[in-house]
Amino acid sequence: MSGPGKFFTFGWLLLALTIPAAGETANDFDRWFVDRTMRVDYYHIGDAEQETVTIDRVYDQGPWAGNTVNLLDTRNNGAFYVKVFDTATNQLIFSRGFDTIFREYQATSPAANGVVRTFHESFLMPRPRSRVQWTLERRDRNNHLQPVFSTTIDPAAVTVVRDALIPGVTVKTHHEAGPAHDCVDFLLVADGYTAEEQSKFEDDCRRMVEMLFRYEPYAAEKASINVRSAFRASAESDVSKPHFGEFRSGAVGCSFYSLGSPRYLLTEDNRALRDVAAHAPYDAICILVNTGTYGGGGIYNLYATNAVDNQWAEYLFIHEMGHSFAGLADEYYSSSTAYDEDAFYPPGVEPLEPNITRLIGNPKPKWIEAADAGVYPTPWGKEAFDAADREYQKRRGALNRRIAEAKRSGSDDEAIAELEEQAARMSREAADQAAAMLREDPNFGKVGAYEGAGYCSSGVYRPELDCIMFTKGSKPFCRVCREAIARTIHFHTGR
Repeated sequence: MSGPGKFFTFGWLLLALTIPAAGETANDFDRWFVDRTMRVDYYHIGDAEQETVTIDRVYDQGPWAGNTVNLLDTRNNGAFYVKVFDTATNQLIFSRGFDTIFREYQATSPAANGVVRTFHESFLMPRPRSRVQWTLERRDRNNHLQPVFSTTIDPAAVTVVRDALIPGVTVKTHHEAGPAHDCVDFLLVADGYTAEEQSKFEDDCRRMVEMLFRYEPYAAEKASINVRSAFRASAESDVSKPHFGEFRSGAVGCSFYSLGSPRYLLTEDNRALRDVAAHAPYDAICILVNTGTYGGGGIYNLYATNAVDNQWAEYLFIHEMGHSFAGLADEYYSSSTAYDEDAFYPPGVEPLEPNITRLIGNPKPKWIEAADAGVYPTPWGKEAFDAADREYQKRRGALNRRIAEAKRSGSDDEAIAELEEQAARMSREAADQAAAMLREDPNFGKVGAYEGAGYCSSGVYRPELDCIMFTKGSKPFCRVCREAIARTIHFHTGR
């Protein structure tokens, strides 16, 4: 990871800019901004040890969707922050934390072996009235923000793109609570739906909205949430599955096998996604993927994806939105991932995410105000749970390899369907068994610090025994996750 000055030669200027001038407030929207959206597209290039950033384009695109009050992000989450300074006054006027696919790539073996890759990224902000200093910072291994890149952006420059939006995008409103400035604006984006499947996409959107409002705190905050959809037809139905030898051309380019994980479903065609999304106001994007194959993904303040026709569609939608909207961590620790061990949550460093902890220097968890278990770490039947899960992961892995081989070798559809039904049945049975084991534990329903979270079997702790961020199924968020989501809703609505 880069430190100060490695790719940034004017760190002294950044230090001068980080302290607001006395007597000035950064939350004066009309002073600093006009009610328009500025989209900054840039390239993020590197491997595990180095990174370079270069600006691609700057766009002026439609009204600003965010609130006009909470311009500075004080929530301290996300591996990256963009900080925007007014150049005339050195005033910090806007900031946001977020995560990226680039950061996830840096945690993989290819990146550790020096394979350099390029990722396209975007940052949205209200359009400034005058020239600003746009600075990208990232966390070092101790979670301290360090400068990576900085540049001056002039909103009046002739290079700012003011073209009409791309054609062929249909926007619909599925739930309207109020003006975009005063509400959280969720945008559901289509991928893998052909023109003939537009009505299916609209039905899927309605289904997802119904799911969303079955969960707290979304149900309680329904009067503060707008949900819209953006449809652009894909050339082919479904999306690419490279591990099956299947490739499709989608509207926003989603694909399984992202970062080498078969179930990880992402798009790296950021420009295509942002061009579609620009047709509607949004604070958070969820890409609905027209596929029955299990998979999804969620990256904080980037987007979420979920397979809409899988038996776990509800779990995927709610779980991945927990990542992308509220910055929640995965609480599971046994499933295989594309990341090297301890890459995200190194020993000795407290995770930023609100729902996991390493209990560093304090026997009580950071969510102690909600805790009622009385003992930290909190005992639970981990040994028996892990033994059952290891057996399931072994059988699941073997069956998934059989399915992939059958598809690559061109086996008949009936044989493949039988294998896939076997896998679905195995998944349901394992989820039911896990839920039953957790419910029988004496500490079920109590907030404590339960070992096993964040891809780590030991040394990282989650708030409750079960949560939709831990295991599959139609189950609630734990109390800590619910509170984190509620805080995020309040931030976006200006409360």
